[in-house]
Amino acid sequence: MFEGFDALPEALRTIAHEPTPEPPPPPPPHEALVDCAVYVAGHRLPGKFTYTEACSKVHQIEMLGHEAFVWVGLHEPDEVQMKEVADVFGLHALAVEDAVCAHQRPKLERYDDTLVLVLKTVKYVPHESVALAREIVESGEVMVFVGKDFVVTVRHGEHSGLADVRKQMEADAEQLMLGPYAVMHAIADYVVDRYLEVTQLMETDIDSIEEVAFAPGRKLDIEPIYMLKREVVELRRCVNPLSAAFHRMQVENKDLISKEVRRYLRDVGDHHSAAADQIASYDDMLNSLVQAALARVGMQQNNDMRKMAAWAGILAVPTMVAAIYGMNFHFMPELDWTWGYPGVMGLMTLACLILYFQFRRNNWL
Repeated sequence: MFEGFDALPEALRTIAHEPTPEPPPPPPPHEALVDCAVYVAGHRLPGKFTYTEACSKVHQIEMLGHEAFVWVGLHEPDEVQMKEVADVFGLHALAVEDAVCAHQRPKLERYDDTLVLVLKTVKYVPHESVALAREIVESGEVMVFVGKDFVVTVRHGEHSGLADVRKQMEADAEQLMLGPYAVMHAIADYVVDRYLEVTQLMETDIDSIEEVAFAPGRKLDIEPIYMLKREVVELRRCVNPLSAAFHRMQVENKDLISKEVRRYLRDVGDHHSAAADQIASYDDMLNSLVQAALARVGMQQNNDMRKMAAWAGILAVPTMVAAIYGMNFHFMPELDWTWGYPGVMGLMTLACLILYFQFRRNNWL
């Protein structure tokens, strides 16, 4: 024992003899699986399934001559969890890597008979005013893996839930009977509808900024305009790249997607085009507002400079008179006049008043 240990108080010696507590156990891994269900003839089979059990059940049903598929929903899986899903459904390693890392550009990829659709989800963040808001549009991500008899959705972000889509699909047996690609259409339709909602809500913010920008006598802060511009740019990055994906669904993947599902996807593409056009108009409008704000700032600076120049011209009169009489000349006859000083002050005041009213008439003051 260390020297002097016996001299310590009893309480300290007791603490010293106590064993070191075990470190707390690591937190359990994040549960990525949201739902795993098997659908047959437009209806969900009862019970809970693992990935392997669901695939086995689908294969058994297909051997009996019926069509079935698995719909797996995941939320922010890690590499181990995603690899387990990939091994069961045969997903490509590159697509699995994208699903784990997220932050992908909206796109459509094909790996053999599997389509991978990347969608950016958006959410409007409520706020009292644009000037006080720190964020207006919050973005997330959904990746949809679609095969002959499976759908795997991987979500990133707290606002990108697909529970409503699943409930809506389960309530419409005819839609579910169209197979896994009908689920892909329902998810794309849900995401694009959110685009339209967010663009409509952002229109109110842009209108409020526009009203301030062109209101006479109102002080305009250009920072909210730049913030709105940034949010519109983010929204545009989420929406615009999808046009190529919808085009490829219609042209390049006819062998995988049925004609009926392509009709539904064409309708979603029309809604997407409407949202993209609206965002483009907002971008142009904000560019105009930025130019108007800069022009207004320039006009204000010009008015300030005219006022400063006018006052400098008025003050130049007494400055000139004071400079002349401050040269200490002896032979200045008006220095000996009785009314010399009042006369000079009167002329100086009269000259300043003439200049003042002249500037006022020309709107310089």
